[in-house]
Amino acid sequence: MVRSAIADTALEALIRKLESTSDLTEEERRAIQKLPVSIRPLAPSQDLVADGERPVQCGLLVEGWSYRYKLLAEGRRQILSFHVAGDTPDLQSLHLDELDHGVAALTSCTFALIPHDSLRHLTRTFPDVAALLWRETLIDAGIFRAWIAAIGRRSAYGGIAHLFCELYLRQEAVGLAADHRCPMPVRQTDLADAMGLTSVHINRVLKEMRDADLITFERRELVIRDWKRLCDAAEFDPTYLHLKNLAA
Repeated sequence: MVRSAIADTALEALIRKLESTSDLTEEERRAIQKLPVSIRPLAPSQDLVADGERPVQCGLLVEGWSYRYKLLAEGRRQILSFHVAGDTPDLQSLHLDELDHGVAALTSCTFALIPHDSLRHLTRTFPDVAALLWRETLIDAGIFRAWIAAIGRRSAYGGIAHLFCELYLRQEAVGLAADHRCPMPVRQTDLADAMGLTSVHINRVLKEMRDADLITFERRELVIRDWKRLCDAAEFDPTYLHLKNLAA
């Protein structure tokens, strides 16, 4: 069977993501490129996996944005993380029988689905790749800790500034952003659900940032006009992202 070009693109995205924090040998790259994948497009708000499901495959995000979330009483939503191309937001399902949260599309997006059995074979054959995937989950945990600190102890202004710094660097690391400009399809309602704030509060903080000439938005792009001042406002230390090259 001839593989689709998008399947190859998907696995290249995974390789770029892994190599943004560590190194792969040529043999390891080839093994990843041979993984079997099926392609699944999602519409905005459509679930990749729902809370309580028992997945048999992991979803690698090829294009678009997705997010992890938890639904609370009366349909209230807490967004737990945002994800860009190269991320595998349900990687934990490789070792956890049942997910305790959902993963959904933020924008129209495309996932490459990789069977658990194939990933397990890859990690048994290449222990260093297993270590890199484990490292990805540890970095994920670091991002969770940074979000908890932002929601619990930072001001709304500092928390949003911190999120913008993080999302820029994560995209820059995989070639999706440069020159302090990056895609930003996140709506104010999404920011509110991520930061535990109201949309009105989010709107007010974004206006303050624009008035301070820190950021602007252009056609669903975030333009960071003063990186140093944004980092200062966020008290941003990128160590928790463990990126090899920090060009920002």
